[in-house]
Formats: sequence, structure tokens, C-alpha cells
Amino acid sequence: AGKGTQAGRCANRRGLTHVSTGDLFRENLEQQTPVGLMAKGFMDRGMLVPDEVVCQMVRGRLEDEDTEGGFILDGFPRTEAQAETLTGDLGRMQRPLTDVISFDLDDDRIRERICGRLTCRECKSPFHRTLNPPSEDGVCDGCGGELYTRDDDREEAVGARLGEYRDKTAPLLRYYGERGLLRMVDASGSVDDVSRALERVLEDR
Repeated sequence: AGKGTQAGRCANRRGLTHVSTGDLFRENLEQQTPVGLMAKGFMDRGMLVPDEVVCQMVRGRLEDEDTEGGFILDGFPRTEAQAETLTGDLGRMQRPLTDVISFDLDDDRIRERICGRLTCRECKSPFHRTLNPPSEDGVCDGCGGELYTRDDDREEAVGARLGEYRDKTAPLLRYYGERGLLRMVDASGSVDDVSRALERVLEDR
């Protein structure tokens, strides 16, 4: 639905730290940190990484100095268990969430967008073949790095991801809605349209 692109734009506009849990996961695996090795152990056995391992990874990142002025979490939490842990962690840090954004988009548009996504190998910037193409084919506008399609952005993985979203992540709409934090944003427009809609929602709260 474009959450990575919008999170990056919003973080830049507001001077916040963009914490992408997907990037954080890959960095811990590449750097073979203790929590990354723990996650790899589960993955090598074909098992899902437990919530407590993912939460430990995020908790460590939120303790970094660059998040003290505020942060945007991108891709976390994904389950109610993760949300409960995050609520507890942020309560102890005395840094509660102010908003939770859900980008609303139908499944057909989601499939179209996911399969067209491109990611920079160097700076991790997101692009799209048609919606947000780079100036030069296959090359990142920002750092000149190579753009590639991630394995989890390929068509065969999309159905499974949508099913997992419905089963595990969609219940968070109720969880955060009951706490008065949920803001819904129509994600069917252009990147700029969605950015404007997001700003309106944040300004109106």
C-alpha cells in the first residue's frame, strides 16, 4: 500500500527517524548480531521468527540515540502479541505512540503494487516500475545503487502475504481503534495524493 514510501517521506518532513523493521531485520542478519543469529536459527529450520525475537530487535533499535526526537515504525507491530509488547516497552520508555496509520487499499491494487516494487541494494530506497520509477532504469536516484526485486515481492509470494495479513495483522485495526490511535488513509491515489491525505489526517488529530 506504499507504507515504506510514505513513512520515509513523513519522517523527512517532520524530522523523525524512520525505523523500517524489514531493513532492521536484514541488517541484523547481514551483521550477524546476536539477535540476528537467533532469528537465522529459526529461519534455517523453516520456522517463523517468534514475536519475542522480533520485539527484541525493535526494542534495541528504539534505544538508539537517533530515535529520541521521535520515530516512525514501518512494518511493526504485525501481530497483537507484538503490539502488546510494544505498548509495554514504550510505556517503560515514557514514549507512547501518538498515531497508528492504516493505508487502505484493495487486494488487486496491492498485487499490482507489490509486483512492481524495486529496492535499492545500497540505501534501501523504494521505487516502483510504474508508480514511482527511477530516472534511470535499474539505478537508484539517490545513491546510484542497483535496484532489484526482493523475493517477497514476487507474484507467487503475494497471496500468502495477503492471507497472513488478514489472519494476523488485520486484528490490529480493532486493537488500536479501541485505544483511539487508529487513523485510516485512502492509499489508492498517487504517491503525492497519499502523502497529502496522510498530512491531513495527522494535522486533524
